[in-house]
Amino acid sequence: MSADEQRKLAAIMFTDMVGYSALSQRDEKLAQELLEEHRRLLREIFPRFNGTEIKTIGDAFLVEFGSALEAAQCAIEIQRTLAKRNADIAPDRRIELKIGVHIGDVVHRGGDVYGDGVNIASRIEPVAGPGGICVSMDVERQIRNALEARFEELATTELKNISVPMDLFRIVLPWERNARLTAEPQKTRHGETTRRMPWHEVLLAVLLLIGLIGAGIFFLRHRASQQANNPATSSPASSSAAAVPEKSLAVLPFENLSEDKANEFFTNGVQDEILSHLAKVADLKVISRTSVMQYKTGAPRNLREIGQQLGVAHLVEGSVQRAANKVRVIAQLIDARNDAHLWAQTYDRELADVFAVQSDIAKGIADQLQAKLSPAEKNAIEQRPTADVTAFELYSRAKTLTLNITAIGGNLENDLRQAIELLRSAVARDPAFHAAFCELAWVHDRLYSQGYDHTADRLSAAEEALHKAATLRPDSPETHFARARHLYYALRDYKGAEAELEIAARGLPNDSRIPEIKGYIVRRKGAAEEGLRLLQQVLTMDPRNFNLLQQIAVSQLDLRRYAEAADSYDRSLQIQPNITGGAGVLRTLVDFYGYGDAEPMCRFVEQVRVNTPASLPDVCDNWFWCGLAKKDWAAAEQALAALGGNPSWADGPIVLSRQFGEGLLARAMHDDDRARRAFVAARVAQEKIVQEQKDYGPPLCVLGLIDAALGNKEAALQEGRLAMELLPREKDALNSEIITAYFAVIAAWAGEKDLSLQQLSAAIPLSGAGTFTSYGVLKLMPFWDPLRGDPRFEKIVTSIAPENSKK
Repeated sequence: MSADEQRKLAAIMFTDMVGYSALSQRDEKLAQELLEEHRRLLREIFPRFNGTEIKTIGDAFLVEFGSALEAAQCAIEIQRTLAKRNADIAPDRRIELKIGVHIGDVVHRGGDVYGDGVNIASRIEPVAGPGGICVSMDVERQIRNALEARFEELATTELKNISVPMDLFRIVLPWERNARLTAEPQKTRHGETTRRMPWHEVLLAVLLLIGLIGAGIFFLRHRASQQANNPATSSPASSSAAAVPEKSLAVLPFENLSEDKANEFFTNGVQDEILSHLAKVADLKVISRTSVMQYKTGAPRNLREIGQQLGVAHLVEGSVQRAANKVRVIAQLIDARNDAHLWAQTYDRELADVFAVQSDIAKGIADQLQAKLSPAEKNAIEQRPTADVTAFELYSRAKTLTLNITAIGGNLENDLRQAIELLRSAVARDPAFHAAFCELAWVHDRLYSQGYDHTADRLSAAEEALHKAATLRPDSPETHFARARHLYYALRDYKGAEAELEIAARGLPNDSRIPEIKGYIVRRKGAAEEGLRLLQQVLTMDPRNFNLLQQIAVSQLDLRRYAEAADSYDRSLQIQPNITGGAGVLRTLVDFYGYGDAEPMCRFVEQVRVNTPASLPDVCDNWFWCGLAKKDWAAAEQALAALGGNPSWADGPIVLSRQFGEGLLARAMHDDDRARRAFVAARVAQEKIVQEQKDYGPPLCVLGLIDAALGNKEAALQEGRLAMELLPREKDALNSEIITAYFAVIAAWAGEKDLSLQQLSAAIPLSGAGTFTSYGVLKLMPFWDPLRGDPRFEKIVTSIAPENSKK
């Protein structure tokens, strides 16, 4: 964002005069007179509600407010003023307006306002009708308890140039109830029509309705009693809704109503703690935070649709407003099947009491759902994470950051290091902050296991944080879970990790990460099919987890189940359809790996280059591969230049540098001098990595590749063999299989064709090597050029070719 731009959350009001254009054609002088009077009246009203006039567009106003409530109050006052004015005026001299209000993100630039908040408000205004006010669901949610007005829910509306249909509400103005006894028919959200009834008809209808409800309750109770006494009369429900557990819920992201938008992280933390408390109740089914993060406030929420997507009967919504040392938290429980509000509570407390509020909300919701709480679960819910609000906010910032990290795109290493600093600050403020120590151990483990810092110092830092957590709460399920992650990710101690996960699961019955890690363990032990099955089962607890679906697709790619991988990628991209970079390109890898077709990937990269160049760093490695696969050396050169100092690509634990990529390109072009210069530079950097990460196979394997390219045959073969010894299959089947495949390349580059073909034949049946030894890579990539033309190699390639060269 440039220096002259400012992004903020604001309420936007659009007004428009009814019939002005037609009047201008009939009587231009009268039209101009009414326009000026309309502008004078409205400009007197705007300041009374802290409205800022941004601009006029002909007969329309664009006005910004600091809150949805002020915008709605201003709109009502405008319509009240005009209703009084029009009461005794001839129809052709009346001033009638349509008003639309929405709250959302806007950007101030050059004296104007842009963004979805503006676009949606402008599209809502025409729906209001003459003399009416139409608001979005986001506005209605914020003002319904603060404004003495009735809201009429309209049909879900498709707005021009707005991708998602919106739930809109019309504010029923007080004078309309009496003056407009027979309003024109208006569509409800179900597309039916209604008319306004006189008050005596309304009263009669209400009394009749009360009588019917009473009779219905009596009938249902009588019938339920009969069925309870005669089980043979009851039958199982056949609808899909009946399959949704009654005690199931999802805690949606809370809305940050604080004036300081930096409190977003604090709000995230409040929501996450409430979710975590509820997830400890075994009698409930609670959806993971990774699946609810996408339903951020600011975008329209269709609660019934969200409930169906997540497979739950209930949703929790809320908001947090923080000012100085005070906090207001509002929470409500909604039946997602019929939009009924079952429970709501507002908590106005001192800021330090926010942790008690989180516990109270969790217990209140559990009570409403009649969930059974064991004494241990009740104690867990009542346990506060920390007594330090600032430490809690630092922890929430770090956790939000790590939850948003994906393996595709972005700067994973930088985000992890930033999270570490936040967590260190949190535990410095509160040395008894158990959850922060657990998270700190996890982030250290990720830096270590991802290969960014596979050093003894990083491992020691993870173990120190884990030790602090275990000292504070040795029997906590979170401690056992943190230890399980450490044993798996850092130490590859599968047996120990599985034992710790079993203990953790008793206190964390709804934590989807536990079965997810079990799936990864099984997969890494070499049972790829079983690991995939376990990961697919996790989707019942975490159905909208983008990264989980991506991992499922990776497993399917490794197993060469390309049609299934394509389906999984498509499902993940339905969750995040606006992805323009790295994750989006993965869908094209199905064509590349499975069918030897580089065109879809190349077209995707070209779209990113043209349409969203800011996302280009996420696909530079794919751009480079496109150049190599199509022998388009100019494109490969451009991709290398765009990479800058970033790694060329990572294949599991194998990380190849930009200098290595330059050497590979020069080798494919038969430019021996340039290839040698590039590989010499690559070797200097790689040898340093090997020295820093001793006894770690993947960097040594890369060094073997470089030495093979430089003609250091004996050193290359020795390094490749040692890499395989350091990471045997029984220790890590997944990465061991990848190294086996790369050792086949080392042997090929070293001139040992027989050894290379032997290793390649051994790697082909292994699931973990399925991408690097896929049909597309063997057919297209220059790694395997030394083997081309050898009948044994061509037979291997043919043996894994799909039935059709393309789906």
